[in-house]
Amino acid sequence: MREFSNKLSVQSPAFQRAYLGSLAPNLVKSGNFDKYYQTLTNFDFLTAKLNHPEFGVQPLIDDYKLIDNPELFDTTKYDSEQIKILKLIEQTLELSAHILNKNHLELLPQLWGRLLSFELSGIKAFLTKIKQTQSQPWLCPLIPSLDPPGRTLLRTFTGHRSSVDTIAVTPNSEYLISGSNDKTLRIWNLELGKEVFSIVGHTDRVNTIAVTPNGKIVISGASDKTIKVWNIETKTEVFIFKGHTEPITSVAVTPSATRVISASEDKTIKIWSLTTGKELYTLTGHTKKINHVTFTTYGNCVISASDDQTIKVWDLKTGKVLYNLMGHTDSVQTIAVTPDGKRIISGSWDNTIKVWELEKGEEIYTLIGHTDSVQAVVVTPDGKRIISGSWDNTIKVWSLEKRKNLITIQAHTSPLTSLVVTPDGKQIISGSWDNTLKLWNINKTKKLDISTRHKKSVGAVAVTPDGKKVISGSGKPLLGSSDKTLKVWDIETGNKLFTLAGANHYIKSLIVTPNSKWVVSGLYEVTINIWNLLTGKKHIRILGHTARINSLTATPDSKILISGSNDKTIRSWNLETGTEVFTLAGHTAEVTFVAVAANCERLISASKDKKIIIWNLKTGTAINTLTGHNEQINSLALMSYDRLIVSASDDKTLKVWDMETGAEIYTLTGHTGSVKSVVVTPNGKQLISNSTDNTIKVWNLKTGQEILNITGDNNHVNIIAVTKDSKYLISHISNSKTLQVWNLENRNVIASFTGESNINCCAFASNSLTIVAGEQSGRLHFLRLEEGNIISS
Repeated sequence: MREFSNKLSVQSPAFQRAYLGSLAPNLVKSGNFDKYYQTLTNFDFLTAKLNHPEFGVQPLIDDYKLIDNPELFDTTKYDSEQIKILKLIEQTLELSAHILNKNHLELLPQLWGRLLSFELSGIKAFLTKIKQTQSQPWLCPLIPSLDPPGRTLLRTFTGHRSSVDTIAVTPNSEYLISGSNDKTLRIWNLELGKEVFSIVGHTDRVNTIAVTPNGKIVISGASDKTIKVWNIETKTEVFIFKGHTEPITSVAVTPSATRVISASEDKTIKIWSLTTGKELYTLTGHTKKINHVTFTTYGNCVISASDDQTIKVWDLKTGKVLYNLMGHTDSVQTIAVTPDGKRIISGSWDNTIKVWELEKGEEIYTLIGHTDSVQAVVVTPDGKRIISGSWDNTIKVWSLEKRKNLITIQAHTSPLTSLVVTPDGKQIISGSWDNTLKLWNINKTKKLDISTRHKKSVGAVAVTPDGKKVISGSGKPLLGSSDKTLKVWDIETGNKLFTLAGANHYIKSLIVTPNSKWVVSGLYEVTINIWNLLTGKKHIRILGHTARINSLTATPDSKILISGSNDKTIRSWNLETGTEVFTLAGHTAEVTFVAVAANCERLISASKDKKIIIWNLKTGTAINTLTGHNEQINSLALMSYDRLIVSASDDKTLKVWDMETGAEIYTLTGHTGSVKSVVVTPNGKQLISNSTDNTIKVWNLKTGQEILNITGDNNHVNIIAVTKDSKYLISHISNSKTLQVWNLENRNVIASFTGESNINCCAFASNSLTIVAGEQSGRLHFLRLEEGNIISS
């Protein structure tokens, strides 16, 4: 396979461009399917076309779509398994397009992670070949944990910087339009999954969008109390409607495209002329804010839903209320009308969906199934199915005739805000607080069975020091409650070994003792919980501190657990019995960090009192106090063999101390925010610190010079681990889905991996180069840092 890239690399740029662009189409035109198949399963071709500045993901996907043209390919003449393999690779590229558009390094881990679950011999051969030819380090998924192709999810759209609050599709299905809390509207090519352009004009959250029947005009309403009318062909503002006194919550347009109907938190509905841009009249009657408004040609009625728990049906000509529909027991958030205009569908904060007869103004039935507020409902164009989206993060598809749930999709990792169905009724697009839009095939009902997951968010993960087990703890979901459990997994197979129950709260952090016997939780709580990993049973719950615990550590012999707390004390506990050994009281403010020297003789503590105290662990007496920081100390790193202590502080500095003499050796300055943590590379040559200034800095420990700065832009960068050979640093940016691997020698990112939702926590097994990442979705990813065949040989 290297032959392709070697031959292409010696050609001129013009030849490379022409060759990559025409190769697949020419093979199709000539009927050379075998060569076409070989080309589209050649990783070098995929990489070359993806990396070429004039091509990229979509042109590569288009090469696979050539087999969909019956005039070019009679697929019945060819190997059906090979056709299936090409379609699976195409769908994998579509699923990963939003990732690959940003980072081409992810091609191999995305292909591997999404195709790993398939047993087809051709897929296995394809994955084996691409792994054998990989010459650079990469993060290899060990178990299927990414969404595979051929299921419900088709594509993800990313670009908004905040929640997606409203979406619409043009009648010809060419464009998807989204509005966001980031104050923008974005226009996407629906087929290509690509942003075409964005519209900036509102000064606050865009809450609602409507599109005229000809697809040329978009109406948007925002929290800035204005409604704007845009021509998306000229990308210009046509009108601005002002008159509401509170945020706009919903807009609709009549089929004749002559009227715009708007609803607001000011409890009113206004009717506007789309011809003149003027307000025609106002409808009043709701007693609380109105959440949604729509129009039906059946009787020329306006329908509105409100926080006052009612749905009102208005005569558009007279402005009078025809019906008050009452039955929901909480705010009515959303409404839709069936294509014949005769039925109303409503969704409410009471978690239910109701179906109403418009002609009689009566409730027909109620659909129950969501576990949180129903925020969006739509009806398929054939009028047979209702689709609902909820704050429980799911999409449900219901049969209108049979009155039952047909499909449930675990759609997003955050509450859903909006839904739209494409005009052909085959696809759904959803928007969410997680800043993404997702495209779904509602006719594909097969679900991904991910064995390595919690029901909701993962809050913490840890790997046992022997590298054999992974422990994950249930995190705090955005809505709802945690199941307060820990799960223990085999690191090689990903198989769950057992579940540990008994935690008081969701799990915020975990530590495992050096002998791999005990797992402990209790950070940011008052109670310490200890479980025995050998028996799989709860061991003991410790109460002793009177305020939250900020730091936990175990002695190298795994006999003693030590905790530092906001109650200004340090306490030590016998891990076998749970009894307190001693309490150290010497700090005058909260204890922020505790660490034990490798010889088990010294305990070092840091505090908000700006001091570091070195204690005799056997006698519990203070040996020395180190002072010099101007603000609280957050973290410590010990180098017992060099007698060094490194401290990180809110005063934006790191200090290096002699443990024996207490002398300050030097101070490292450069961070512009509080320094929260520090680690020393295993070879003892470098320090790595991270800060609230959203950077990680790598320092030469001998000279004190900064040698690398990693920035997370507007988000905090976390240190996950440094490999045992001190060659690679693994980092993660908070509120992101991506892990990065840095080469500390050449200071470049050499590998990355992007999950399906924000990664909350990570752990590293240095003996196997295995990284375990826990997602907000509840998934766990088991990844191995592979160095590549050429490097490793």
